[in-house]
Amino acid sequence: MSSSTQFSPVIQQLYPKKSNQSYISNFKCLKLIPVFPISVNCSKIHLKFRAKAEVLENNSEESSVQDLDNSPASVELQPISSEAQFDRVISEAQQINESVVILWMATWCRKCIYLKPKLEKLAADYFPRTRFYCVDVNNVPHKLVVRAGITKMPTIQLWRDGNKQAEVIGGHKAYLVVTEVRDMIENEDNNL
Repeated sequence: MSSSTQFSPVIQQLYPKKSNQSYISNFKCLKLIPVFPISVNCSKIHLKFRAKAEVLENNSEESSVQDLDNSPASVELQPISSEAQFDRVISEAQQINESVVILWMATWCRKCIYLKPKLEKLAADYFPRTRFYCVDVNNVPHKLVVRAGITKMPTIQLWRDGNKQAEVIGGHKAYLVVTEVRDMIENEDNNL
């Protein structure tokens, strides 16, 4: 692309203070031209950006970036630090007929630490219909760990109706674990 390429009003609205040259360097993967096509090899981030840009294009001239949905990019996993809190979380979810996903981890577990932010991104996809929590097994009574049947870490469990419905033991690559967790959630949603 040449530096004289003009970008759509959406791109200019999303990045108002940048010159066309800055757009070119920021969006080389997108291969932007005025009609806003997308390269097949672009990441999910670019796909999400394109979807939001298309929403703006399809809305009236008075649209702004703030008109887009305010769905988060990630949702922090809420910590559970006691058996009473665990019981309360499970009970509240049961009362409102929601599922709960719990990451059982330890601060010394490298795979757990690496997996947590990826699960936080996954949590955003299911926000707010499924709640995500994490439990550091070193900070809760051992009785709770035994009660949940945790033998390896990281373990991701799906709880519904007060009972453990499914679990994924995450001893392999994080992207595979996230895919298995997504499948676990989708299977549970399909069984409702």
